[in-house]
Amino acid sequence: MPVPQVAIVGRPNVGKSSLFNWLARRRLAIVDNYEGVTRDRMTTLIETDDRFFELIDTGGIGVVDADNLTADVSRQIEIALVSADVIILVVDVQTGIMPLDVEVVERLRGIERPVILVVNKADQEHQDIHAEEFRQLGRGLLLTVSTMQNRGREDLLQAIVERLPEDDNTVSPESTMKMTIVGRRNVGKSTFVNSLAETDRMIVSEVAGTTRDSVDVHFELDGQTFTAIDTPGLRKRKSVRTDLEFYSTHRAQRSVRRADVVLMFFDAAEKISKVDKQLVGYIMENHKPVIFVVNKWDLYAGQVPSEKWVDYLHHQFTTLTYAPIAFITGKAGKNVKTLLNHAQMLFKQAQTRVSTGELNRIVQAAIVQHPPPMYQNRRPKIFYATQVSTEPPTIVVMCSEPNALGHDYQRYLLSWFRDHLPFGEVPIKLYLQKRSRAEANT
Repeated sequence: MPVPQVAIVGRPNVGKSSLFNWLARRRLAIVDNYEGVTRDRMTTLIETDDRFFELIDTGGIGVVDADNLTADVSRQIEIALVSADVIILVVDVQTGIMPLDVEVVERLRGIERPVILVVNKADQEHQDIHAEEFRQLGRGLLLTVSTMQNRGREDLLQAIVERLPEDDNTVSPESTMKMTIVGRRNVGKSTFVNSLAETDRMIVSEVAGTTRDSVDVHFELDGQTFTAIDTPGLRKRKSVRTDLEFYSTHRAQRSVRRADVVLMFFDAAEKISKVDKQLVGYIMENHKPVIFVVNKWDLYAGQVPSEKWVDYLHHQFTTLTYAPIAFITGKAGKNVKTLLNHAQMLFKQAQTRVSTGELNRIVQAAIVQHPPPMYQNRRPKIFYATQVSTEPPTIVVMCSEPNALGHDYQRYLLSWFRDHLPFGEVPIKLYLQKRSRAEANT
C-alpha cells in the first residue's frame, strides 16, 4: 500500500501552514497573514511511532485568489481530500466559529475519512474552554494546540497515528489491475478498449470528444480479470468552455488517480501537444506507472523507424525515460496483448518490496561508485536506507544533512535504484531524512 496521506484543510488564516511546519519541525511552507499564500499542495514525510505518513498542506478553502487562480487552488484541495487517509480540519480559537468554517465542514460532508478537528492558536490553557464551541461543527476528535507555544504536538501526532490505515502490504493474487487509458481527443482510446473487450463495449466515432465520462470496462484475458478505464479526450484548458467539458476533464483526472497503470496514448500521425504534456505532468504528479502508447502505427510501420518516435518521446519527457514505449494498432488489435502483459509487469513492479539489507547493499555500492559531493567543507554521510511503502515504491534515505544531497545527487540515486532494484520502470519516491550518527547507530 502507498504511504498514508494526512491532509490539512481549513479556511484561510487559521494557521494551516504553521501547523504543517510545526509537525514537520522544519520551515517548509510560507507563513504570512495575507490570505491565499498557499496555493499548491505541499507535501513532506513525517515519521512517528515507527510509522511514516505524508503530510499535505493545502490552500484556504473559500479564498478568492488575487491572480485569478481560485479554481486551480480548489482543484488542488480536492485532490488532497480525495487521496487523504486522515483529514486535519484546522480552526482558530481566537476568532471563534466563522461562516467559512461551516462552509469547510459542508465540503467535507460525504467524505468518509477520519477527521481530527484541531483548534489552533490556543496559546494559553485558559483558552481551551473556548474551543468547546467548535464541537457544534460535529466533525471528529477535538484537540487544542498552539504552534506558537508548542502545545499539543505529541497528542496530535498520536491521534493521527491511531487513525492511519493498518500497515498491510500483502497483495491478493486476485487483485484486479485497473488500467486507465488517457490521451487527447481522437487518438483511438475507445477503439483500443473495444479491442481489449472483444466487443463494441464503447461508442467509437471519428467525431472528437465522443466519450464524455470515464467508463469502467471489465474483461478477462488468460483467466485473469482486468478493468480498463476509458476517459474523455482532453483539450487545452482555455478551450474548456462548457460545464460538460469541465467535468469530463475532472473525471479523467480522477481516473488517473484510481489507476494502477496508466496508458498514455499518442497518435503516430500527430506531434506531441501541450495537452499531452499536461496529461503526462498529471500522471507524474500522482506517481503512476505509465506506458507511452503510440497508436495507429500501421499507417507508418516501415516508413518511420520506431526508434525515431522513441527518441522523440525521450526528448519531450526527459524525466520519464524509464517509461516503456509500445507501438500498437488498436483497431486491428496488433500488439495489444503484448501491451497488456507489460502493463501487468508494471503493476507487479509497483507492488514490489525489497529488504532493508538488500537496499543498503545497493546504497553502499552507489556511494562507492559516486560519493556525495562536499557540502560546507564536509562530505555528508548516508547512514542507511529503507523502503517504507509500495505503489509507488517509497525509499527513505537517512543521512546527516538532507540539504547537502542536492537534485543532481538525488537523480543519481534514483537512476542507480532503477538499474539495481526490481522496479526500474515505475516511479520511485525518494525522501531524505536527517539523522545524527548516534541516532543512526541506535
